[in-house]
Amino acid sequence: MKQVKIGYFAIYREITGCRQQQLQTAAESPEDLFTELMTIYPGLQRYRQAMVAVNEEMADWGTALADGDEVLFFPPIAGG
Repeated sequence: MKQVKIGYFAIYREITGCRQQQLQTAAESPEDLFTELMTIYPGLQRYRQAMVAVNEEMADWGTALADGDEVLFFPPIAGG
């Protein structure tokens, strides 16, 4: 298990009701973590197109997570 800090932006903040949280998790990647979060916050299932950053850098969904990492989830920016 590892401790990660999770930050939520825009609709994710509305769904979770928090700006950030600490979580003990066995997730190996942001993809695993988001899947775990969908069980806690079912409303996230409608918004699976998240962008992710790990330790303040844009990351791939398969990036390996380590104890103490900060993972940020935010929806893709739309507009023109």
